[in-house]
Amino acid sequence: MKSTILLTALFTSFCFGSYEDWTSKDGRTAQLELVKTTGEGDALAGEFRMKNGKTVTIKASDLDDAGSAKLKEAATKPAEAATPAAAESVFDAVLDGNLVKLDGKKLAKYKDAKQPQKFYIFYYTASWCGPCQAFTPSLVTFYNEVKPGNDNFELVLITSDDDEKAMAKYAADKSMPWPQLNLDDVTKFKKKFNHGVTGIPSVVVCDLEGKIVAKTTDLNAIKKIVK
Repeated sequence: MKSTILLTALFTSFCFGSYEDWTSKDGRTAQLELVKTTGEGDALAGEFRMKNGKTVTIKASDLDDAGSAKLKEAATKPAEAATPAAAESVFDAVLDGNLVKLDGKKLAKYKDAKQPQKFYIFYYTASWCGPCQAFTPSLVTFYNEVKPGNDNFELVLITSDDDEKAMAKYAADKSMPWPQLNLDDVTKFKKKFNHGVTGIPSVVVCDLEGKIVAKTTDLNAIKKIVK
């Protein structure tokens, strides 16, 4: 019974577009990354990674016919080196499910969010801030150059705007490629994590335990940390 409840919760809640579709016997589909297979025959199971870096083990017998066959096929292939799972982050409770990202000219829920392996870069900024407007294009260039294929970090914008339309216009005008924290959760974030920001723009690099590694707008210095 406990196993059934866990599977039901998993296939109800963890649907993220960056991973492959796996469907349970009762028809619930989740997007998970197969890390490895264990056991054989009736004991065959797969270890799957969820978006937050945690893993879950699912038996082949708990998957639909297609998923079970896919798992059996994977078990016959030589094992490949797996990408290290991300450790839990002190930021999980606030960030998970609360990120938005530019979609056209609007901000939409960011379903493909993936926790970084080592660092979060928090960008404190606002549409009404002149120095921010001047600095943001260089940060966009930095992100587009350093982020592709780099799971060491993710950049999350923390806004000082009080209107989502202003946030969206700012993001669209600057072609921001990164996610940002949903407006309703910004106050909670700032209360929980005091990064000592007294002016914007401000860029704060933190490890997953919340320790501030760097607080600088020197993008060359940040690049050396996250590469």
